[in-house]
Amino acid sequence: MDKKLKIGLIGLGTVGQGVLKVLSKHDDIEVVAAAVKNINKKRDVSVKNLTSDAFELANDPDIDVIVEVAGGTSVFDVLKTAILNKKHVVTANKELLAKCGSELFDLARKNKVVILYEAAVAGGIPIIFPIKSSLKANEFTAVAGILNGTTNYILTKMDEDNISYEECLLKAQQLGYAETDPTGDVEGFDAMYKIAVLSNIVFNKRIDVNKIYREGITNITSLDMKLADEFGYKIKLIALAKLMQDFQGKSALDIRVHPMLVSKKRALSDVKNATNAVMLKGFPVDEVMFVGPGAGEFPTASSVVGDILAIKAEIHRGDDILPMSVCHHNEFANQIDVEHTVNCYYLRIIASNTPGTIGKIGLACGKYNINLSCILQKGVNDDGSATIIVITEECLEKDINLMIKSIEEDSKIKVLNRIRVM
Repeated sequence: MDKKLKIGLIGLGTVGQGVLKVLSKHDDIEVVAAAVKNINKKRDVSVKNLTSDAFELANDPDIDVIVEVAGGTSVFDVLKTAILNKKHVVTANKELLAKCGSELFDLARKNKVVILYEAAVAGGIPIIFPIKSSLKANEFTAVAGILNGTTNYILTKMDEDNISYEECLLKAQQLGYAETDPTGDVEGFDAMYKIAVLSNIVFNKRIDVNKIYREGITNITSLDMKLADEFGYKIKLIALAKLMQDFQGKSALDIRVHPMLVSKKRALSDVKNATNAVMLKGFPVDEVMFVGPGAGEFPTASSVVGDILAIKAEIHRGDDILPMSVCHHNEFANQIDVEHTVNCYYLRIIASNTPGTIGKIGLACGKYNINLSCILQKGVNDDGSATIIVITEECLEKDINLMIKSIEEDSKIKVLNRIRVM
């Protein structure tokens, strides 16, 4: 009979408790200790050894694997210590991997241990292992996804119930989908960390998370949702990374997170509520999409325990286990600035209802090489102003910025929202 796999668990919140509940069905795995912030807090599960010092786990010679589900970057030194002590690591910590992953992966390779992180990107959706195994034959050109359940829930409710962002956020908080401080979700930080981790493995390049353009959903209104729907789109917070050429003709990665109008003809547009989705495009597979629960106690625990079981199956077979999980690339990607990206755009403009206003907008577009797909005045508002909707064909981000600046020199014209179109 194989020796029991000994686990040290860092974090005993929702996900940590889910991991314990799932592991209770595995007699060959034992959680010998857990590190928590508050030892005296009442919990639905129990661990025979609780400590407030995570370094005790990292330095315990009886522990084989450190499982970290606490989140944040404060655990970096603990995981570094664990790796130096030849312990394997399973983590759900996308922020840590996005900011400090390069150093941890290098250290793990030198010490012949693995870091597994299936739960860090899309909760219960298996995506990391499929990319590294069954999809390994592909040369990918793009990865895009809905990677944050909180924002997707809010946008879904804004669309379906025709209510404001503020009302939907409050509802999400009441249901436990959003934190008391929702900044990490609604301002796009969570999705930014996840697309950084995904891009690393999809394109075999290290990613500088500080160079990723990020924009949240707080400026989206129920009116934008309604108008997008009329034009055949749904608005989603999209995390995107794609291969392109920079302005010098060199290969570059365009990586960003922001709201987008997604055509109803695309499967991503129909991903609702707290569900997540990841779309990959490459050769020879063309396009594939993974859809499922992106967060929560048991979906995330599913991925965490899956990683633990992968280590359990290999750990007694000698050094260099799970070789496909080892990070060998060390070159940083050439990441392009958002000003040099090419997009279609939706603009919602408020302007005085006077002759020649639409003509001014059209002339400004022509001046900056912007072709229009649609320009439409949506009636006259109670105050005498007009709402004008513009949808452009593909153009440079820097050109649309110049065009907006140009038309806003007229004090009677104001661009209230600009959303890129997928």
